[in-house]
Amino acid sequence: MTTPKKNIAILGSTGSIGTQALNVIRRHTDLFTAEVLCAGSNADLLVQQALEFSPNAVAIADETKYVAVRQALAHTDVKVYAGMGAICDLMEMTSIDLVLSAIVGVAGLRPTMRAIEKGKAVALANKETMVVGGSIVTAAAKQHRVPILPVDSEHSAIFQCLVGEVSPLDKILLTASGGPFRGYSREQLAQVTLEQALHHPNWSMGRKVTIDSATLMNKGLEVIEAKWLFDVDASDIEVVVHPQSVVHSMVQFADGSIKAQMGVPTMETPIQYAFSFPEHIESYRPRLDFAIYPTLTFEKPDRSTFRCLDLAYYAIAKGGNMPCIMNAANEVAVQDFIDGHIAFLDIADRIEQAMQNETFIATPTLDDLFSTDREIRDRNNKHKH
Repeated sequence: MTTPKKNIAILGSTGSIGTQALNVIRRHTDLFTAEVLCAGSNADLLVQQALEFSPNAVAIADETKYVAVRQALAHTDVKVYAGMGAICDLMEMTSIDLVLSAIVGVAGLRPTMRAIEKGKAVALANKETMVVGGSIVTAAAKQHRVPILPVDSEHSAIFQCLVGEVSPLDKILLTASGGPFRGYSREQLAQVTLEQALHHPNWSMGRKVTIDSATLMNKGLEVIEAKWLFDVDASDIEVVVHPQSVVHSMVQFADGSIKAQMGVPTMETPIQYAFSFPEHIESYRPRLDFAIYPTLTFEKPDRSTFRCLDLAYYAIAKGGNMPCIMNAANEVAVQDFIDGHIAFLDIADRIEQAMQNETFIATPTLDDLFSTDREIRDRNNKHKH
């Protein structure tokens, strides 16, 4: 292996993707170093990670936790920072080779943009960065000649299918597990509980992503992300429900031939590939045994029952700040569902309402996007009080 050691900054180190990324680093200490670890508010886990991986610096977004983290690491050489501003500033460190963007939600957009502006390669696990700021992010990546390496299993699959191809793709076939409620009617969905929604059949993910998977909004966000990552029209992205989650996605070329990327459902594989690209390096994960999956099935999504998918196609067709409106309304509605304030079917209704009522901006700046996002959250908070 000739690759020099890569210093990695992990945005969202205590979340589902972040902890799996550290598993990859733990197994390949000869190849990767955890240079910077940034977390939201989980101070205890951040401290634990810092003690194990001895990063150059750590940052916690929740400034009230700063003192606790600093004291816990006072006997080490680890530099400690707090607040989103500090997280953005850390992206400028010259020692960073690659930034894994895995902060959940629109909060990940600012530090990701800073990393791109400073010429850092980005491994992107945060869908919202592309959903909300796709045109701005891709333009910045082009300008600064920065590779964006997809970490979502579906986008990693598409990316892998395209490596070495010179022909443009004809169509993307984006696979979806269908989530825990595949096959449910609207009447059945009216009764579902949070606990049922959080019980995903194939993937172990954070709470928000798991709920998004149950509503199919996750797939809608992935359609928008794929549009920007692979420079295709959303109309050339077809969602295919594939309950076994073995085929992670496919691409079709002009002659009708299709390439698929397959593997065991685990996020560690796409994370590791983003870290080691362009090489596939040894993995200690179980291998795919076709005898365990004698049948792979495919079906169309039920778009009339799971309305979030169509809302996403509408948002990307409309463009401007509409995907931002949809994304913020979704984040707020999912949180309200988690908190027990609304029912499962209300999530799509809430998103649709916001998309009809919010101010549309055809060519938004980054600041416009942040203020659109903030307005939707503020309005929701006012309703609650």
